[in-house]
Amino acid sequence: MHDASHPVAGGGYFDRLDADWAALGADPALRQAVADWVAEGRLTDELAAVTDSWAGSLTPEQLLAALRPATDGVTDALTDAVLRALLERAAGRDRSAVLAGRVVVQAMLPAVFRITRGQIRTTGGRTRDAVGHVTVAALYEVARAGRIHHRPGRPAANLTLDTLRQVLAELAAEQEPAREDLGAAEQIADPAPGPYEIARARSIRAAAAEAGLHAGPAEDAASAPARLDLLELLLDALRDGALSTADAQALAWHHVSGGIPDAEAATRAGTTAGAWQRRRSRALARLTASLQPEAAA
Repeated sequence: MHDASHPVAGGGYFDRLDADWAALGADPALRQAVADWVAEGRLTDELAAVTDSWAGSLTPEQLLAALRPATDGVTDALTDAVLRALLERAAGRDRSAVLAGRVVVQAMLPAVFRITRGQIRTTGGRTRDAVGHVTVAALYEVARAGRIHHRPGRPAANLTLDTLRQVLAELAAEQEPAREDLGAAEQIADPAPGPYEIARARSIRAAAAEAGLHAGPAEDAASAPARLDLLELLLDALRDGALSTADAQALAWHHVSGGIPDAEAATRAGTTAGAWQRRRSRALARLTASLQPEAAA
């Protein structure tokens, strides 16, 4: 934990908070406010359990010590009572309420440290200072909301829980757009084929050429997985006997990128364009029928 009496110049966010508290503690305005709180009787009964001198001339440092039970003579019950009184005052709308809220923040820094440590991430901008800033802002807002001092149970625990809930909500809201962007990025295919894709394309093209199928331009086949899938499907159908070579040729020559026009394909096959189109239609029907059992499985 940082030592508020020895703030580090130029340090991180929490060091700046400690430096701010050191300056605020020396500010006559805060010292007068604390004296007024005691004079009004809002803290007198609670602090009387510690020492008479505190009740008579309370300083901001002593008030902070009363909010941290590690101090000799300060009990959990006293801490709860003093914190509840400060929260009640912090719920106001005057300068005194702002100062009370700042005292509560300083007293709750150990809880802020715990929340911050739990939410730091190595990526996504969740540094200690970034999360600490969000946590302190959430704590201050909760402290001044006027809810905690009405709630049963220990006020420090209630403060911590409400602060954690708000921090989690704010961090989730900040990260949501990034998640959407990353999710969309994952759907973007790498335009350059890797070693596996290149080897697969070469293998399928070689088998298609051997079977007399039209494989399309080499550079196109290497970068068009859908067309490679079609060639592979036709080769499998040929091997399984679902299609004849003429059937596979009719489909490959037409559907693969840079396909052969029907008139030219019909001339190569020694038939008419209409007959070639009917052959291609029947071949497609046979290929579709051959896939049905596999699809049903």
